[in-house]
Amino acid sequence: MQLLTQLKRLAGFEREGGNCLFCEVLADRSRTVFAENANFLAVFDQFPVNDGHALLIPKRHIHTIFELREGEALDFLAILRLAKKELDQRYHPDGYNVGINSGEAAGQTISHLHVHLIPRYQGDVEDPRGGIRNFKSPLVPY
Repeated sequence: MQLLTQLKRLAGFEREGGNCLFCEVLADRSRTVFAENANFLAVFDQFPVNDGHALLIPKRHIHTIFELREGEALDFLAILRLAKKELDQRYHPDGYNVGINSGEAAGQTISHLHVHLIPRYQGDVEDPRGGIRNFKSPLVPY
């Protein structure tokens, strides 16, 4: 087994036997869902980079955002707005980053599309210019 695959499995990002972590979350609802529609759900990230860091996950197992069907794409925008509204009420952030890692070369570690919705707060970094290019040091070593 390759070292990267072993590390992913040990970190909980890839299950032995090929099971998908997010498909398991969908099947057993092992994490609290705070927003949902027909094609997506929103859960809090287990390794948040800021308070309220959420993941938007499609119910259909697909690898990248480019595989979304038309109705799923509309539901993605709807869950994005719904999750933002909920996070606004709970955390009162000053801004947001929305991030998608599409493919291993882009840093995708779980082969099931998931979109990071990260609340941002005034002063959470010294100079926020550049957005995600200069966000924070990695909190989870890969």
